[in-house]
Amino acid sequence: MIKRMEINREKILKIIRNSKGIAEKDIRAMTGIVPGELKEIVSTLEARGEVVRNRRGKLTVPEKKEYVRGHIEVKRAGFGFVRDEDGDIFVRKDDMKNALNGEEVLVKITKDSGRENREGVVVRITSDPAYAVTGIVHHDNEGHYVLPDDRTVGKIFLSKGDKNAVDENVVICLITKRGDFGLAGKITEVLGRRGDSGIDILAVAKRFGMEKDYPEECREEIGKVPESVSERELKGRKLLFDKKIITIDGETAKDLDDAVSIERLENGNRLLGVHIADVSHYVREGTLIDKEALKRGTSVYLLDRVIPMLPPELSNGICSLNEGVTRLTLSCFMEFDDDARVVSSRVERTAIRSLHRMTYTAVNAILDGDPDLIKEYADIVHELRDMDDLARGLRKIREDRGGIDFEETEPEIILDEKGVPTSIEIRERGEGERLIEDFMIKANECVAEMFRDLPFLYRIHERPSWEKTEILGKFLANFGINIKDQLQPSDVREVLERVKGTKIDNIVSEMVLRSMQKARYSTENAGHFGLASRAYSHFTSPIRRYPDLQIHRIINEKLLGHMDKAREAELRALLPGVADSTSKSEVKAVEAERKVDDIKKAQYMSGHIGERFEGIVSGIGGAAIFVRLPNTVEGYISLSEIKDDYYEVMEELQCIIGVRSGRRISLGDAIRVVVLDADVEQGRVEFGAITKDRTSSDRTGTNGKMKRQYGPGYMKAMRKARKGEVRGRGRR
Repeated sequence: MIKRMEINREKILKIIRNSKGIAEKDIRAMTGIVPGELKEIVSTLEARGEVVRNRRGKLTVPEKKEYVRGHIEVKRAGFGFVRDEDGDIFVRKDDMKNALNGEEVLVKITKDSGRENREGVVVRITSDPAYAVTGIVHHDNEGHYVLPDDRTVGKIFLSKGDKNAVDENVVICLITKRGDFGLAGKITEVLGRRGDSGIDILAVAKRFGMEKDYPEECREEIGKVPESVSERELKGRKLLFDKKIITIDGETAKDLDDAVSIERLENGNRLLGVHIADVSHYVREGTLIDKEALKRGTSVYLLDRVIPMLPPELSNGICSLNEGVTRLTLSCFMEFDDDARVVSSRVERTAIRSLHRMTYTAVNAILDGDPDLIKEYADIVHELRDMDDLARGLRKIREDRGGIDFEETEPEIILDEKGVPTSIEIRERGEGERLIEDFMIKANECVAEMFRDLPFLYRIHERPSWEKTEILGKFLANFGINIKDQLQPSDVREVLERVKGTKIDNIVSEMVLRSMQKARYSTENAGHFGLASRAYSHFTSPIRRYPDLQIHRIINEKLLGHMDKAREAELRALLPGVADSTSKSEVKAVEAERKVDDIKKAQYMSGHIGERFEGIVSGIGGAAIFVRLPNTVEGYISLSEIKDDYYEVMEELQCIIGVRSGRRISLGDAIRVVVLDADVEQGRVEFGAITKDRTSSDRTGTNGKMKRQYGPGYMKAMRKARKGEVRGRGRR
């Protein structure tokens, strides 16, 4: 029955595609499909947005120029945007058709005045109708309701008989009805009580659909995972047990999927080995573990917990390159000359035994000359220094070709045993971290080049769009920095070098980073703009990233001689879906990790209400400015809270200006703030500005310049500037 309906569905869809509009009765006459079945198939096609009805009520396929299908991003004010490669589509609040944040919708274009000015109306919600949220139970005179963590979703009212409708319960709520009356739902799971230890992070994981434990149906396969490598599994592999191979990771890491070695060859060149856990040997294509790993796409690190891509029996067990035990690996060997240029490279199926489980802290100390550690690890000190020298050479080559190193300031949020943040520190990045990063980048480049003739997955990072380049250009012009319309990696690097060490260093770095396209996975090699690489892959982390695991399978099949034309065709059909799925999983993981950081930062700042700090203006927008503290906490100041004047936003100049005083507060300016409030559940911090006596430099800000230039009409000039009619300093 199901197979017949699927055949009929394809038949109906083909007929509709080949027509300019057709009635159901005509389809029935052409196919002989019974009315009930025809109606069911057509309803399904309409629900998916694959067909629509024209003005005469006839069935047709949605045309790209008229309809767009995509995920809607809903704002708290009720309107939304559908993201599309041809430009975002604005949807007014009254045209949402009750679509909720993140749902896939079919939108009909109602206004198209170019890429930056398109509007539409939601015709149909095409994603799965089941929509669940995490939130907290409250009640008022209307009854019990769930207030979702995602505040773009309004109150969800619960039935009177819901036994889990207890105030302060943190729950998962399934929306059952939606309409003009609001939302109704039912609680499907109680996660705990508001304020319970770890409940905030658990709620974020659930909100993003992340489950720590593998599903029960995978248990049988997981139970068969071996604890050690057998002699049989070593056959056909190159055994590297006599090599000085070490892992270098953070202190708390348990999933060690990369190891390195270095040796001098007879010709004086250096041979670098990057040895990666051969996860593909244990996770076979099409198994239940494989399907679950693809669904997860990546491991997610939420401060005090990991949502793993693979079950711990694999990630922390047989696949982890633990010290002194035999492990199966794929090794990328790269020969370098004295100038750190690659002479040759190859990948082999290998087995290793890690000599030492090194930490970044220990390696950094050894390279800094710590006598005790140098004595303890005397057997590898020479190799570590050789690695450091090679890594510096690789870094210099990457810098010379324009590779961008953003040197982002990363926070390290310290939690106590109850999950409460006790401090926020800046994560230090020493030579140990850098050399591993340099080696992994080089291995990923070499692998992408070696296997580019096969169906493959690439990690691509495309050139910034002209729209984002234009916005960046306007921003940088405020600091007297001009950029080209067609950005090259070297241009970006030059900008970052120019501001390095100045007060605007972090702000410019972040704005440049925002202007970049998002890196993603693709079956087409488009290069990597940020690294200035012709070809780049993800080969080095198969324990925590599915694309790396998929690449390992392809390499193994090639090395074993199992790659034929039929398999290549199969991969070409398979890989686009893997690229799309894993790119989306990565975005979701980053959002979840960022949300947890924001919540914990707000929780930390909730203990500092009323305290004063000095920060840097990091953003200008709407009716607020944003300020970042040295510990990376970012908060907002409502313009109404700056009491020494009435301030207006000058978007063209990326600043706010006091109407009476002419005081200018710009991106990158130092500003003293007081902590007014911290909304822990939303991860938001509110500051107040500590105003100071105006100085001559304040008074001779943009308003002062405009007064001199325009005389009594300077306020009119300000209004023109906001409309983009007056050019700011440095504008092209």
